[in-house]
Amino acid sequence: MIETGINWNSGQSSPSEKEDSKLQRQREVGIWIRVSTEDQARGESPEHHEKRAGSYAESRDWNVREVYHLEAVSGKAVSGHPEAKRMLKDIQSGHISALIFSKLARLARNTRELLDFADLFREANADLVSLQESIDTSTPAGRLFYTMIAAMAQWEREEIADRVKASIKVRAQLGKSLGGPAPFGYQWKANKLVVDPNEAPIRKRLHELFAEHKRLKTVARLLNEAGYRTRNRAKFSDATLTRLLQDTSAKGLYRANHTYRDREGKLKFKPESEWILTPVEAIVSEELWDQCNQILEERRNGRPAPGPKPVHLFAGLLWCGCGQKMYVFSKSPKYICRKCKAKIPLDDLEAIFREQLQGFFVSEEQVKKHLEAANEHLQEKSEALEAHKRQLEKVQAEMNRVYMLYQEEQITTEGFGRLYKPLEAQEKSLQDEEALLEGELDALRVNQISASEVVSEAQTLHAMWPKLDIPEKRQIIESITDRIVLNNDAVEITLSHLPSSVESTKRQRHLWDSWRRPA
Repeated sequence: MIETGINWNSGQSSPSEKEDSKLQRQREVGIWIRVSTEDQARGESPEHHEKRAGSYAESRDWNVREVYHLEAVSGKAVSGHPEAKRMLKDIQSGHISALIFSKLARLARNTRELLDFADLFREANADLVSLQESIDTSTPAGRLFYTMIAAMAQWEREEIADRVKASIKVRAQLGKSLGGPAPFGYQWKANKLVVDPNEAPIRKRLHELFAEHKRLKTVARLLNEAGYRTRNRAKFSDATLTRLLQDTSAKGLYRANHTYRDREGKLKFKPESEWILTPVEAIVSEELWDQCNQILEERRNGRPAPGPKPVHLFAGLLWCGCGQKMYVFSKSPKYICRKCKAKIPLDDLEAIFREQLQGFFVSEEQVKKHLEAANEHLQEKSEALEAHKRQLEKVQAEMNRVYMLYQEEQITTEGFGRLYKPLEAQEKSLQDEEALLEGELDALRVNQISASEVVSEAQTLHAMWPKLDIPEKRQIIESITDRIVLNNDAVEITLSHLPSSVESTKRQRHLWDSWRRPA
């Protein structure tokens, strides 16, 4: 073994050599202890490494002045650790003149950091002593061997990192967890991403609200007022909504291995070639997801915030055969296409729509579609109500836990108030929203009408059409119209289903919101 500060010569030592030997015996040294969790599991305790280094110092007649403890600290970068800073300060001040450690990998695994340590020790005329590798940094051979061993330690770490990266891609491609939390609306079950029945309705609701209102602050307010919270029980914010709206998992495409953190800790996107996309059960339709993200993109590009809803009956629904939307400009009594200048008077289009409306309602096929759509809407509302009740039960259970802790004197009165009051406010909001959802569901059930009643309702609506005001007409048009296309002189109207049950619940929600909103 090469031992620091010892020169092996045959024959009698000179007086100067004897003096050097005396100085070596009087050296003040430090011991460096860094044992990983895995090492400790194998029986390599910090005490074992300290005894080994102490025994070596005793055999050289050196005085151990300091012991630096870094148990369970990663070797990737140790120079910023308080114990490492203390050790370097002691070296530079001459408090110690050598550092003993069991092996290079215990000092650090980063090649650059190991070499920096060697340079600092050399500048302070101090030495590094590695027992396992028998390294003496005071000799050229020792410095060369030190560099080679340090490079091997770094290579070993890079090999481990490469294996971890490879396993991440494989796990992501199999749709397995990479260790992070599941996206809001989902949960990890049996190492698979599945829909969370409690969070999914909220995730769907926020997409629907954003598509309707087109404003993040409005959606956040509506969700918070309804008593909904994020997974960590925080209120919804603009930033949270933006992240959830942009997350592709909602439309059935889980994105993994797509981000990393830079040296400053900021989240950055990796190149798309490294992303892993895995199909999962969708919470919203791809069309709704695209619609929401198109709105976000328009806002990012500096387009003005959306204004109030249009007052013209068919604004936003009328398309020209050339592919452009048609609008009413200034006080013109016509819808006009900017591109090809096609026109149609407002009154003519309304008359055509009214006649189409009558033919639509007396069609048995359309009546059937209406009933199917109403049934589907009823099912969705029932599921939303059940999910909402589970949210309320969860909050009430948490309130009970906090109360029990207070009763058992596990928390103070101040702590009880701090924990209980937000839960109480959330419970109140959830109870208000539950009443509203139950009312909507009641309305839907009442409006499960027969085919003959659908026809009767349609005939009444057709007869009353001239007496309805513009907002009422617009509400009906929006609810049953998919698209209107003016192609030369022909008007093609694509209708969906009757507004009876859906519109009644919308109207009820509007009245409820007006009633509970303070003046």
